[in-house]
Amino acid sequence: MHISKYFILLALSLILSNCGETNASKISSLSINMSAKSLMLGDTLKLSINNPKQLEIIKVSYQLNGNPIKNNTVLDDVTLGHKELTAIVNFGDKTETLSKSIQIYNNIIPSYYNYEVVNTYPHDISSYTQGLEFYNGELYESTGQRRASKLRKVNFETGEVLKNINLDDDHFGEGLTILNDQIYQLTWQAGIGFVYDVNTFEKLKTFNYGTSKEGWGICNDGTTLYKSDGTEKIYFLNPDDLSEKGHIEVYTEKGKIPNLNEMEWIDGKIFANIYQRNGVLIINPKTGGVEGVIDFKPLRKLVTQHPELDVLNGIAYHPERKTIFVTGKNWDKIFEVEITK
Repeated sequence: MHISKYFILLALSLILSNCGETNASKISSLSINMSAKSLMLGDTLKLSINNPKQLEIIKVSYQLNGNPIKNNTVLDDVTLGHKELTAIVNFGDKTETLSKSIQIYNNIIPSYYNYEVVNTYPHDISSYTQGLEFYNGELYESTGQRRASKLRKVNFETGEVLKNINLDDDHFGEGLTILNDQIYQLTWQAGIGFVYDVNTFEKLKTFNYGTSKEGWGICNDGTTLYKSDGTEKIYFLNPDDLSEKGHIEVYTEKGKIPNLNEMEWIDGKIFANIYQRNGVLIINPKTGGVEGVIDFKPLRKLVTQHPELDVLNGIAYHPERKTIFVTGKNWDKIFEVEITK
């Protein structure tokens, strides 16, 4: 019995050893070389194959995130962030696929924007603001915290709540946006969002998230929904079936910017809160590049100071007035501001 087990184990070890030798003999030691250690938007991607064994290479084809590219490609029509570079190398009668992870950074330093407060309005101090948006001149708000999350329509001048529904106790409300008379509201960690009729607040449907695991902020450009999940990624959603159709990654010239939260579409750009930073980024939605920064930190000192006071969160653009409304979690004021570069 013991001798039989010994021979079985010996046979298995020989098989595994032989398999290892066979696989090892197929490794060619080819690798991808890049002329630059870091890449920025607009750089030329110069590639070569490291070939220490001097194999006779017949053909090399390159891909960036699965899309064919040529050597010396100018990176002017790409999104920023993490990419997978692939080289398919034909040598002799063999083909080897090589891969290399790269990052593409923005090629500009973000501009700094100043702001001027033009009006101040009352805001419910108990509202843990997560989403804020104007639609047809009316202000809508989504608030968070379990057993306290709400969807509201608010008179922004008086703070009066015109319409309100409470979310189920186990749902933590997050961002909202409104498109074609439908309100899209996210929840935080439940992996679902809700769609309501903007006039009646009747819940029309529930939708599940895709690759994005959490719900943070959401906005729209009139056609596409843009969703953040607390990382550096902003996902594109089809408003009809809420499926994710890709994403961008938000980068400066130095690196990625995570913790993207509440968002607003303003004049072709995405304005996004950075959670815990009391500031707003201005993001190019085509590349993910940060083009501007607004520091709203001084506003927090202008609201009533109390133990539950939390960070800036909530951006709403008023298209007729051409102004931006900002508030925060458990702030007792909303500020109407004008920004200048």
